[in-house]
Amino acid sequence: MFQDQLAKKVRPFIDLIDDMRSIGIEKELPLPTIAVVGDQSSGKSSVLESLSGVALPRGTGIVTRCPLLLKLCNDRTVTWDAVITYGEKVILFDEPSEVVRYVEQAQNALAGKGVGICEDLITLKITSSTVCDLSLIDLPGITRVAVKGQPDDIGVQINNLIMKFIKENRTIILVVVPCNVDIATTEALKMAQQVDPDGTRTLAILTKPDLIDPGEEKNVLEIVQNRVMDLNMGYVIVKCRGQKKIDENMSITDAIEEELEFFKTHEHFRSLLRQEKATTKCLATKLSNALVKHIKKSLPQMSENIKEKLGEVKHLLSQIEGGPPKEPAEKRKFLIQVITDFNEQITQLSQGDIIIEKNLFVLMRNEFTAWMECLKNAKSYYHEVVQHLVDEYDQKHRGSELPGFSNYRVFQHVVQKLVAELKRPAMTTLQKIRKMVQEEFDHLSKEIFKNYPYLQDVSKKKIETIQEQQSNIVKARIVEQFEMEMQVYTQDEIFNKHILEEETANCSDLSDEDISDEDETHVLEKGEKAEGSDHDTRSKYPGLLKAYYEIVVQRLADQVPMLIRYFILKQSAKIVCSEMLDLLHRDDTDNIIQEDSEIGQNRAKLQTQVDRLVQANDKLSSLRG
Repeated sequence: MFQDQLAKKVRPFIDLIDDMRSIGIEKELPLPTIAVVGDQSSGKSSVLESLSGVALPRGTGIVTRCPLLLKLCNDRTVTWDAVITYGEKVILFDEPSEVVRYVEQAQNALAGKGVGICEDLITLKITSSTVCDLSLIDLPGITRVAVKGQPDDIGVQINNLIMKFIKENRTIILVVVPCNVDIATTEALKMAQQVDPDGTRTLAILTKPDLIDPGEEKNVLEIVQNRVMDLNMGYVIVKCRGQKKIDENMSITDAIEEELEFFKTHEHFRSLLRQEKATTKCLATKLSNALVKHIKKSLPQMSENIKEKLGEVKHLLSQIEGGPPKEPAEKRKFLIQVITDFNEQITQLSQGDIIIEKNLFVLMRNEFTAWMECLKNAKSYYHEVVQHLVDEYDQKHRGSELPGFSNYRVFQHVVQKLVAELKRPAMTTLQKIRKMVQEEFDHLSKEIFKNYPYLQDVSKKKIETIQEQQSNIVKARIVEQFEMEMQVYTQDEIFNKHILEEETANCSDLSDEDISDEDETHVLEKGEKAEGSDHDTRSKYPGLLKAYYEIVVQRLADQVPMLIRYFILKQSAKIVCSEMLDLLHRDDTDNIIQEDSEIGQNRAKLQTQVDRLVQANDKLSSLRG
């Protein structure tokens, strides 16, 4: 009756933690647990055998090579059954003698055959009418010196594994210490003190009381009474099967009966029975109550931690776009939507309606302004060399005519020479604009198709190819433009207007003292008569060249940017959109919208976390409710 009442109080809390561990919630936060720590040959395995009622792997050296979660479930309707879980394997069996074989098989699978260790957890659940309700984790025995076949740092590896478990504040540290050694020198207790210096969550088990030297009993009693090394959770002394009894095939049940008899009849230790500080049965009850108390204490903080973590993971998951659908028909719709989104943004980018990384139209305007500055600088240079070229012609080619009466060929030669020098900066402007447009297109592609490597790769290649094609078109058009400029042509009316403006500008450069109203009127009249003039003077000729060059500059200042902007931006965007739509006619939709594996794995991982945390939150709520 008492056992049933105890089970009702204990089992729900232990089941809660076991269930939460089974769904992997310990990946999110530490769970309340009992970790068993002891030096090699401390009697740790014997204690666990007494608690579980089954034999566990034994031998010399490292026997426990993986953390073993031992889940004991009391069920009076079940004689005995067990399930062992590790990795993806789940094995059910109902023969207690098979435990050693299955545990060794699990350790070999995880840690390899030999003497290596592994951090992966093996879970052994035993359901029986004779066990207590308890869950604890058995850790490898502490070793100091590597033996044959072990890595040199095996001691460090084991210490790191043990510390990983016992450093958590939600772990009860169950330290196993033989009675026949100096408790202060045991490595297990030293490690416990490192992470639990106040001893608030450490419980010590004293083993092998039958091996102590006569006269040492009082010292052991002092330890059990918490007078030597204070531990808040205290001490329990037990006597388990020794190797001799194992060799004689003494059953664990008989060993427990012999243990009780040992303490009843022991001159010094029988008082510990009344104080509930002796026997495996007392240990089991104490551990169960301690674990439940620890779980209850941890529940509010666990609940808060789970809710906080759930909010964080949901936020991270919301930052990742949903992957492509599974149904073929839905995949086609999804592809249409993705490409449509891309095309809409490319179009808006080409119209200046959106800014992706930088303001593309500001960047282009800066380059076109630089082109205009180049034309202005060339105009200044032009003004300087015009007279030099006229003089050079007069010196080398003038015949019987007077100076300054150069023919039209001189005019044409000067214009062609200077205009030709503008072709290179025009091509440079083209290359700069092409680079910035292509970069913006590529950036947009990466943003829209960031989850879809195939679409990103295809769009990038198409953008590059189309930009190259359009760039070649613009190059050809610019070449044509400069070839047309070699014709030296403009409407008479436009030319005369610029001549007048040039002469007016020249007049304005003179001071009022240097020119009279009559002279100014004379200059203007000369400009108005320029159309019908057949006699160019030496001072007049450079003015004609300058006037015409102004016309050339105005043509090129607008024409080159318009060609570049039209073909490199507007037409390129239009062609990219058209070619991306061609993908919709292909049959390999699955390949086209194949998601980036890393993104898909990250989404799946986050979704698994969310599911795990939701389950844990539900389990906590149902227990507290």
